Amino acid sequence: MLSVFKKYLTEKATLSEEEWEIIASVCIVKKIRKQQFLLEQGEVWRYNAFVCEGCLRRYSIDDKGIEHIIQFSTENWWAGDRQSLMHETPSKYNVDAIENSVVILIRKADFEIICKKIPAFYELSNAILQRSFNASQERINAVISLTAEEKYLNFLTSFPGLANRVPRHMVASYLGITPETLSRIKKQVMGK
Repeated sequence: MLSVFKKYLTEKATLSEEEWEIIASVCIVKKIRKQQFLLEQGEVWRYNAFVCEGCLRRYSIDDKGIEHIIQFSTENWWAGDRQSLMHETPSKYNVDAIENSVVILIRKADFEIICKKIPAFYELSNAILQRSFNASQERINAVISLTAEEKYLNFLTSFPGLANRVPRHMVASYLGITPETLSRIKKQVMGK
């Protein structure tokens, strides 16, 4: 699985073989079975996690036991809880596998060392953070301003193929609508 991570990095940054070896030396390959947790609410998240294979979700559970999915992470995405990682505070989220998955974990301290030693990795990390921030803003805007149908169509456009990999009730949770509403919208969309 390191080859998947190497391919991702070398497509986005120019790294020497020596720099790649430094990165590879701190990578931990972790297999996660379907429904297995990578992070449980209340734990302090201590890694940067890159998804090589599979699909994960980050979510919270409210007082009524309802899941609120914040993010899906598929191949070539990053997963985890950045707030918990940066502030070393207990996570408000769970991260688990929707499919059997493989991730690369890099401990926070090791990630920081790599960023200092390898400028291209540091620049890539900043670019990823910027894209993540922009995506979060877009998601917030969509949640507060789009109709349920627009949210669903935006999801299909933004994440092609993901609706076929993720159970319907999870898509509904991500969109902030009920599964029944999602079913009705899907019928309307298919009818157009």
